[in-house]
Amino acid sequence: MRSEYDVNCTVETYADMVYRVCFCHLKNPADTEDIFQNVFMKYMLFDNEFEDEEHKKAWLIRVAINACKDLLKSFFRQKTVPLDVLNEQAAYMKETDREVLEAVLSLPEKYKDVIYLHYYEGYSAAQIGSILGKKENTIYSLLSRGRGILKDKLGGDGFEQ
Repeated sequence: MRSEYDVNCTVETYADMVYRVCFCHLKNPADTEDIFQNVFMKYMLFDNEFEDEEHKKAWLIRVAINACKDLLKSFFRQKTVPLDVLNEQAAYMKETDREVLEAVLSLPEKYKDVIYLHYYEGYSAAQIGSILGKKENTIYSLLSRGRGILKDKLGGDGFEQ
């Protein structure tokens, strides 16, 4: 692990460059800041010595680019939609569909994820279990309980499982 002084000097020297590299790839300040922190965390934990300052600079750039690419190709990034986009899409839905979506989004996290993945994204219980790192039977239980909560919220009789 590197010394605090070494890390601080490197951050002061290369912070703007790493931030610009990340922002060019991600085009999002929040993701850029996350990757920026990860790059300098990796630097802090990297034990090998650099040949010179150019080698260190090249290493930081490469780590930043790779971290950005990893984020952009991550499963979460590819298979999710930001809530603001989802809300915009909801504006074009029928009133009943919008009401159901709002009820799903208001569920507790553990139910919301499985209900959304199953009904809106079309994943099976086995696939959802793999995605969320839970057993398939747990997913069936969460789906059943989530449907029960939705049934109560939406009025019951007209709600199909």
